[in-house]
Amino acid sequence: MSTPMPRPGQHIPGPSPTVEPQHIHAEVDGLLARLDRDEAIPHQARILEQAHDVLVRALAAVDKI
Repeated sequence: MSTPMPRPGQHIPGPSPTVEPQHIHAEVDGLLARLDRDEAIPHQARILEQAHDVLVRALAAVDKI
């Protein structure tokens, strides 16, 4: 007997969220617009990490649908 393999995103509790590409795009664009070359590297890294988190949540939601 084999154990069924969970699909990506199934570990996220709750109902399957809807994904609106325009919303994701706008949120990531808004974060990237805050990047400034004159800012400290940790500040830039924090913004990039937030943008990454938005994309990861979107991918997990798509996998869960």
